[in-house]
Amino acid sequence: MNTRAAQPTPRSSLFRPAPERPGSASPPRPLRIRWLGRVRYRDALALQHALFARGVDDHLLLLEHPHVFTLGARGDTAHILVDPVSLGAEVVAVDRGGDVTYHGPGQLVGYPVRTLPGKRGGGMADTQAYVASVEQLLIDALARLGLPGCGRLDEHPGVWVEPDGANPRKIAAIGVRLTRARTMHGFALNVDTDMTYFDAIVPCGIADKAVTSLAAEGVDVAMADVVDVVAALAAERWAAGGHERQDVAWRVAPEDLAPFTRGLGPGPEVRGAAAPQTPRSDVPVRLQGRLREAGVHGGLGITERKPEWMRVKAERGDAYRRLKSLTRQLDLVTVCEEAGCPNIYECWNEGTATFMILGERCTRACGFCLIDTRKPEPPDPDEPDRVADAVARLGLEYVVVTMVARDDLDDGGALQVARTVEAIRAATAGTSVEVLISDLRGDPDALETVFASLPTVLNHNIETVPRLQRAVRPSASYARSLAVLARAKAAGLATKTSIIVGMGETPDEVVATLADLANVGVDIVTIGQYLRPTSHHVPIHRWWTPEEFADLKAVGEAFGIAHVESSPLTRSSYHAAGAMAATDAAAGPGGAAAGR
Repeated sequence: MNTRAAQPTPRSSLFRPAPERPGSASPPRPLRIRWLGRVRYRDALALQHALFARGVDDHLLLLEHPHVFTLGARGDTAHILVDPVSLGAEVVAVDRGGDVTYHGPGQLVGYPVRTLPGKRGGGMADTQAYVASVEQLLIDALARLGLPGCGRLDEHPGVWVEPDGANPRKIAAIGVRLTRARTMHGFALNVDTDMTYFDAIVPCGIADKAVTSLAAEGVDVAMADVVDVVAALAAERWAAGGHERQDVAWRVAPEDLAPFTRGLGPGPEVRGAAAPQTPRSDVPVRLQGRLREAGVHGGLGITERKPEWMRVKAERGDAYRRLKSLTRQLDLVTVCEEAGCPNIYECWNEGTATFMILGERCTRACGFCLIDTRKPEPPDPDEPDRVADAVARLGLEYVVVTMVARDDLDDGGALQVARTVEAIRAATAGTSVEVLISDLRGDPDALETVFASLPTVLNHNIETVPRLQRAVRPSASYARSLAVLARAKAAGLATKTSIIVGMGETPDEVVATLADLANVGVDIVTIGQYLRPTSHHVPIHRWWTPEEFADLKAVGEAFGIAHVESSPLTRSSYHAAGAMAATDAAAGPGGAAAGR
């Protein structure tokens, strides 16, 4: 498998929306190409729906799925011949054409979410012409990859090997939806797929034709090379407004997904002159490997002196001491302390805090986070009431409730979050409640439990750019995080997320991430500088300047994000009430969460 990191595209006009002249046609949409790695089907579908509905930019999502059978709008369930559970697969009904098909590892799935130029509707003629264009792209890609002579069968969509021969074999399935010139769904190209899964279905409802793959046809090619060819052809043909591409890191061995042991090396509180680079042996071997695969090398030493703009004066005022005393009295946990937030003095002296529920031990081990990763304790049933009591005693008008990831619980902790929101509302009518949640493993039922509690803001952190996702948050997923935000937006909630910079990303990668967040409708984004908690965490790659943070704010808001809070010391909950107020003002009467 190719292990290269994606190379950032040079800055171009597609990173900033082009202004429209009065009376002129809209400028061509940029094409944003994303290699997302292996993505659960339901997460990819939620992401597609959000991009389709917003209709801002064009996207080509390239990915693999875990084992899944999908059934089109006119699909026949009788064409599923074996119980999918016995194969470790699920069945999902989808709003595309076609019958039943299979997706799984070793198959390149492509979802072009585009607005077709010059089209007004989505009639049969438009759909047929669009399907033909997708088929041609794959036919040409296969020729470049060493399998010439592929083509079409008149009666069956898709791409076929030896279509005019005695034994035509389907190598790529196509199923699309075209509505008001906007496309979604797409194609599935068999590269090195386990073909036995096709024996469990009547593929695409065609009983008398075989299915094949590049590997079965004797073409030995890496998935990364297939992605490169398909992406290049798509850029040539579909990117009148320019294009850029971002990839998640190409390979992370399964054992690398396990938590790494926390270190006790000195953190950023160490002061002194600039020191030599921290020995790489201080960083756990697995984390080192993930960083290398993401193209990140080196970093600042753990005792590297902070720039002036990163220094915070400890001011333990009366409000700070009162809040600290109350959290101890009620046995509450704050992320302010657990994550070593540099803004704790400012926020606590203003009488605000972010309460962390579900204990103080997290089931994930992100490479930037200080929170304890030992086995967690069972949830405390009294915790929601204790948080509500603290909110009432402090007289808070705006409260943030965050959580540790609890993958050990069936619902990921969703019910505890919902109960906490409800308890706060019962104790202090009119208090705004922001919840900062994990991805809850993308479970739709768990997410709906939280959504149904109607938090004022649904916050879930994307954390970093696609290339660094697997390196620094190996148990999470860029696509899944976008899908969580997309689902929350579709549920009518105001949405928020956070980006940490300084771990090896480039400015253009951050801008591309802001574009993705804007395209799924995120209302609030916070951007801040990474601070290394210990020598066993991700090294700081560089310090971003205040001017660069100001530039990111301008770019994000130009993309249409209602409010971007961006500064070196910004953290996810920093100035949370003010960010929400700014979002409401930008949204006009009713605010960002109008109708909730």
